[in-house]
Amino acid sequence: MTTHIRTLRPLPTPLEATQAQLLQYARDLRRLAVAGHSDSARVDLLYRQLQLYARDLRRAYEAEQRRARELEKAYHDTVRRLVAASRYKDEETGSHTDRVSHYARALAQELGWKPAAVELLAHATPMHDVGKIAIPDAILQKPGPLTEEERAIVQRHTLLGAELLRGSASPLLEMARLIALNHHERWDGSGYPHHIRGVKIPAAARIVRLADEYDALRSPRPYKSAIPHPRACDIILHGDGRTLPQHFDPEVLDGFRRLRERFEDIYGRYRE
Repeated sequence: MTTHIRTLRPLPTPLEATQAQLLQYARDLRRLAVAGHSDSARVDLLYRQLQLYARDLRRAYEAEQRRARELEKAYHDTVRRLVAASRYKDEETGSHTDRVSHYARALAQELGWKPAAVELLAHATPMHDVGKIAIPDAILQKPGPLTEEERAIVQRHTLLGAELLRGSASPLLEMARLIALNHHERWDGSGYPHHIRGVKIPAAARIVRLADEYDALRSPRPYKSAIPHPRACDIILHGDGRTLPQHFDPEVLDGFRRLRERFEDIYGRYRE
């Protein structure tokens, strides 16, 4: 009786290939186990077959890892280009996005996030205001208070940013989408665009919510002056009527309380 040793045939989808091949391996091994060979010959044949399977699966895995790295590199490049595009709207927004990314990284580390998740958050955070690309400059740069209509237009940047980032299989762009959509939601449900509250707000957006608020307080804008670090901390931790502690995830707020001097260092280091 002649027994043929099967090797892996590439299939279009890696997951389908693995599933189909494992089923075939099971059929092959069942046939080899009952083939008309002596015990020692059958064991040797099974051993050689398993070596081939291990080799084939390793090659398939390595090829898929290469494809995944190339795809993720393309996603990171997309993020960089979109962030760069947002900086044409307002150069201060460019330094703002850098700082908020560093604040978010520090907070996630303080809250015990795993290193891979911390880095994903840090790379996704600069996209939080990408929807402002579609907001008219006359509104973004307005030196005085916004009208109710103008404020509603600005608030749409959360929806616009999320729509821009929608539909990607990349964990990076999906996290960026969740942040863009939800980073103005508040723990007590008084935020926008959907007025969700508590743990229904994605954890990444809860972190960026506080980081974004701190930097907005510290930074000069056409409609306001910069606020010193001690006052910004007091507003976030104790409130000023407009910003209140209940707007923030209590754990994130505690993390900020412990890290506030580091926030000041980040602001000074990455200041324009």
